[in-house]
Amino acid sequence: MAKKIAKKDHASLSTPADFTEPEILYDKLIEIIRNYHPSADLSMIEKAYKIAYNAHKDQYRKSGEPYIIHPLCVAIILAELELDKETIVAGILHDVVEDTICTVEELSIEFSDEIALLVDGVTKLTNLNYQADKVELQAENLRKMFLAMAKDIRVILIKLADRLHNMRTLQYMKPEKQKEKARETMDIYAPIAQRLGISKIKIELDDLSLKYLEADVYKELLEKIETKKSDREAFINGIVEEVTYHIKNANIDADIDGRVKHLFSIYRKMLNQNKTLEQIYDLFAVRIIVESVKDCYAALGIIHEMYKPIPGRFKDYIAMPKPNMYQSLHTTLIGPNGQPFEIQIRTYEMHRIAEYGIAAHWKYKEGSDGKNTKDNEEAKLTWLRQILEWQREMSDNKEFLSLLKSDLDLFSESVYCFTPSGDVKNLPTGSTPVDFAYSIHSAVGNKMVGARVNGKLVNINYQIQNGDRIEILTSQNSKGPSRDWLSQVKSTQAKNKINQWFKAQLKEDNIIRGKEMLTAYCKTKSIVLSDLLKPEFMHECMHKYGFRDWDSVYAALGHGGLKEGQVINKLQEGYVKKHRKEITDERVMETIQEVKDNKPASIGKSKGGIVVEGIHDVAVRFSKCCSPVPGDEIIGFVTRGRGVSIHRTDCINILQLPEEDRVRLIEAEWSTASSKASNELYTAEIKIYAKNRTGVLVDVSKAFTEDKIDVTSMTVRTSKQGTATISVAFEIQGVQQLSVICGKLRNIDGVLDIERTSG
Repeated sequence: MAKKIAKKDHASLSTPADFTEPEILYDKLIEIIRNYHPSADLSMIEKAYKIAYNAHKDQYRKSGEPYIIHPLCVAIILAELELDKETIVAGILHDVVEDTICTVEELSIEFSDEIALLVDGVTKLTNLNYQADKVELQAENLRKMFLAMAKDIRVILIKLADRLHNMRTLQYMKPEKQKEKARETMDIYAPIAQRLGISKIKIELDDLSLKYLEADVYKELLEKIETKKSDREAFINGIVEEVTYHIKNANIDADIDGRVKHLFSIYRKMLNQNKTLEQIYDLFAVRIIVESVKDCYAALGIIHEMYKPIPGRFKDYIAMPKPNMYQSLHTTLIGPNGQPFEIQIRTYEMHRIAEYGIAAHWKYKEGSDGKNTKDNEEAKLTWLRQILEWQREMSDNKEFLSLLKSDLDLFSESVYCFTPSGDVKNLPTGSTPVDFAYSIHSAVGNKMVGARVNGKLVNINYQIQNGDRIEILTSQNSKGPSRDWLSQVKSTQAKNKINQWFKAQLKEDNIIRGKEMLTAYCKTKSIVLSDLLKPEFMHECMHKYGFRDWDSVYAALGHGGLKEGQVINKLQEGYVKKHRKEITDERVMETIQEVKDNKPASIGKSKGGIVVEGIHDVAVRFSKCCSPVPGDEIIGFVTRGRGVSIHRTDCINILQLPEEDRVRLIEAEWSTASSKASNELYTAEIKIYAKNRTGVLVDVSKAFTEDKIDVTSMTVRTSKQGTATISVAFEIQGVQQLSVICGKLRNIDGVLDIERTSG
């Protein structure tokens, strides 16, 4: 018989009052652990608390409270999930390696390798950077996160608890930081909690994210729900009383309670169904928890006898569990006064899994031999294994990030359908038979030629409905998937598999095309490709872009996954490192001093016709922050061991240079003779501010095309006020050409202003 668990609302994950004394929080932690832990020996937790207390002794949070309160609150959240001692100890210590002098090796000696690895894993996740404008970095960081989860899923449980407490105290952060953290939480952490089935954490993360991302919506929803709070409570209590009476009369032992659904759930339904709050059916939910599956269906029969069910609003997640193993019966009914409400029926074991998800596998239980045992968590980790499979298959970070975010989409809903043998498949709403085929196996999808739904032939773009029985028709003569399928499928898995097929089929052609493109690029830039194609330079390039062999780099160039400039720049970086003469700081400073003292010094001429006063045989490079071009006023900055970087004199990095670094500035100018004769191109970057109208991007592109200017990158952002910011990088010969193109751009209808990037 499943053990009964105490009834707790989702909000019961404790939110201690501000500035609660650490000793009080520690006592609370011990009390929670003693309520479920089979062992009386909590000396390891006491030891962890003392180490963390001393390590964080002089540290304070932005709120002004002692820092130790944060790890204690994280540990309390983990204890309320009834996790093992090792996880709670790691929760207490999760910031000591990052923020104090304590090392992972010391934790290994003081506690165990297991705890040290958990703390180290969380520390690495804490150092991740989720800046939305750095897609490559964000994708790489997420790859690291999923690898850490694969090593020990408890790492992400600690990180989720850490994020939850940070979200509870987000009011102390600046508004822009609040939105950044809330967006990151809604996009990444809340969906991971959902995927791992931990509704206790997921629900609160959802609501807290909504509070900061859509403050007005959150406030309005809260006010509307609070307005009739007493009426709603009376309604729910009345339903609970009636249901309890009938369930008890049928001799079914059950715990019954009722609640208003959490805010994010209501908000998502309003958006997805395009309805107002008053039109949402299942605003209220009554939960019935019973002993067995048999009792679930018996209770359902009693409920349907008492109240009229709404057609099409019954879901059997017991027979067809959600991907995160959630099980329950959901039915929406009409109450005595015509008010719709939802009833959820589940067993105590199902309720435990719904609340704790993957964390349930680390709840302490005593085995028959007295040793601690863990459930088999394999079914729960199917999703994680799929993510790791993507990691191996996908070399394109942007594509990986796009697939992952669509797979983690909190706003998406699901449909359930059946294979001919009766197996259940769970797919995103709007899925087609193609999605279904790839959910079975990539070979089935690749050989698909048609489909039958409920015995009838359907088009490939047919939208699957709940309960459909689907049969896929395949043929060995099939030529493979069509590119049109990519715009029709909804599931991330299907998109990934179709893309993989095209990449594999066309790899040979792409390799040949990639070689030709790289050779042609080097010819136009007068670059000797054979000098760059050395094993050590190629290895660095492959490592940066995540490829296993050089043919894969060619293939990526061929299908457009990489640009020639990216590959050549990385190869040149390795070449320059190897061939550049190292210039010591001491020699640089001596030479600069010689120039300033008017001692004889040679004039060095280097890259792009730059004349640098006083230093010869030195590597000269153009700074990317301000992208100088011939005609600009320039100045040199002597870097440590990397030669001279050339900046515009109005570059913000030069204007804001600390006084102690200004001694490194050295005069530089464009060589008149060389610039006249040279056809060398230079990168310039501008920002165009325009009214967001249809066709403005086409007009901007046309201006560059007419002047035969090569655009290397173009990005667009649109503000809520309707202003488009178009960032363009392009190659020109000098400042005169820049003035001409800017003049043309200013004449475009809707262009408000143009500014040049200056650091």
